[in-house]
Amino acid sequence: MYKFIFFLIFSLPFFSYSQQNVFDDFEGNGTISTWAGDGCGLNTSFSNPFPQGINTSLTVLEYQDQGGDWANIRFDVSPNFNFDNHYTFSIKIYVPSSSITGNQPNQVSLKLQDGTQAAPWATQSEIIKPLLLDQWQTLTFNFKNDTYINLDPASPPPTERTDFNRVLIQVNSEGNNDQVTAYIDDVQYDGTVGGNNSPFTELVWSDEFDGSGDLDLNKWFRQHQLPVPGGWFNGEIQHYTDREDNSFRENGVLRILAKRENYFDQGVTKEFTSARLNSKFAFQYGRVEVRAKLPFGPGTWPAIWMLGKNINENGAYWQTQGFGTTGWPACGEVDIMEHWGTNQNFVSSAIHTPSSFGGTVNYGGQAIANASDAYHLYVAEWSEEEITFSVDGNVYYTYNPDVKDADTWPFDQEMYFILNVAMLPTVEPSFTESSMDIDYIRVFQEGITAVNNLSETRIPKVWPNPVQDELRFEWSATDSQILDIVIYDIFGRTILKRKVATDNGFVKVDGLGDLPGGMFIVRGKSKGNRISFKFLKQ
Repeated sequence: MYKFIFFLIFSLPFFSYSQQNVFDDFEGNGTISTWAGDGCGLNTSFSNPFPQGINTSLTVLEYQDQGGDWANIRFDVSPNFNFDNHYTFSIKIYVPSSSITGNQPNQVSLKLQDGTQAAPWATQSEIIKPLLLDQWQTLTFNFKNDTYINLDPASPPPTERTDFNRVLIQVNSEGNNDQVTAYIDDVQYDGTVGGNNSPFTELVWSDEFDGSGDLDLNKWFRQHQLPVPGGWFNGEIQHYTDREDNSFRENGVLRILAKRENYFDQGVTKEFTSARLNSKFAFQYGRVEVRAKLPFGPGTWPAIWMLGKNINENGAYWQTQGFGTTGWPACGEVDIMEHWGTNQNFVSSAIHTPSSFGGTVNYGGQAIANASDAYHLYVAEWSEEEITFSVDGNVYYTYNPDVKDADTWPFDQEMYFILNVAMLPTVEPSFTESSMDIDYIRVFQEGITAVNNLSETRIPKVWPNPVQDELRFEWSATDSQILDIVIYDIFGRTILKRKVATDNGFVKVDGLGDLPGGMFIVRGKSKGNRISFKFLKQ
């Protein structure tokens, strides 16, 4: 957003997909990373209170309906389910009779929905199964052969649908104020969904913008200090404000609203207001997904982008936190999505570094339908080697310079998000207001799933296990090496990163005494050799 870019539409490669299983055993081996609870308590790492019968695993999901009118848990997949050959879901479940209040039917519903709809339940399909109390049981939900209920009788049979991307599980129906606690394990779909080839599979940060009202100010900072006397970069003609009027949540959507209004701030009056949000989250490497609908009209310039956390821009969040050490473009800039209202239905991405900035040569674009009338999924995938951009699954630009140095690749450090709508002098007299609407923003990084897929040189000998403060393990080489060690928790979140020297084929990692008790995963690599293993912390 420090520059203008103009370019032509060009041909695009197709985005390749592989198949991905859909399951979760809540032991750190699952592929489901989007669990959410509606009107109920949800804990995806709960110690199994009833390790008996068909389920003696250590960890399960706890579901607590605490008496609201309705409650359920859910997860989403991408892309959607295809039920041509596979249409069965299964779960293990235990419901203690002592947790139930009222006169409930002792049943479990599994519902399929289109999570992209404003009312996802409107065309849902549901199967209901009876429950046996005080014991683990396996329930299967076959959407071809079981009796199903379409909430909308006009909906086709579920196996003829291709719009399902959400699974809900609900215990003891809804429309009541009774309570129930359930323990769920081994959630599985018997087919696969197409999944990208990304190693970034673990959700580490997100904002779903649920509800209405002000932003979550633990996650976002409204940047509004003018960087230069009188105006922003590139001839932008708006004031960014710290008011809720210009950035707010409405019915589960973030709205960044650009408005025509005379507004005096910092000694300057401008005719337009908008918002520029900085994330209080910064990260290095991962997959960013943003589902957004863009403002309309010449003069609007919405952007979803990233800057190096070290930028020395006065008034930016991370500069106020003491990280402002580097100027632009040496800090690096990654434009995930930009859209100019003068070029409706064309979105672009760009890279700015000391080697090329402003009118950078490092850019790509994509024509899409209904950029301002429908939501689209904008994705950037950032690894140690390259940054790839796509919209709705179509990759249209990859930045991968042959030489990676400070001039071409300042992307070896943490970056943060900026979400904003700028206004340009090309705005039409009839413009009053328009917004960029964001359904969610999610960041995925390499975690448990990727760790479990690493090719190991050999299974190392690990001791002691359980660990108190110090962990030791064998390494495949006896020469002196420096290992990059990463420790993850069972959610795939990075707990510790460290460089550790080998000693005659052995490795020692100490200082683990402050870790809480539970299961952790170690990933280590050096000179092309890799290992991964689990350990238990006492």
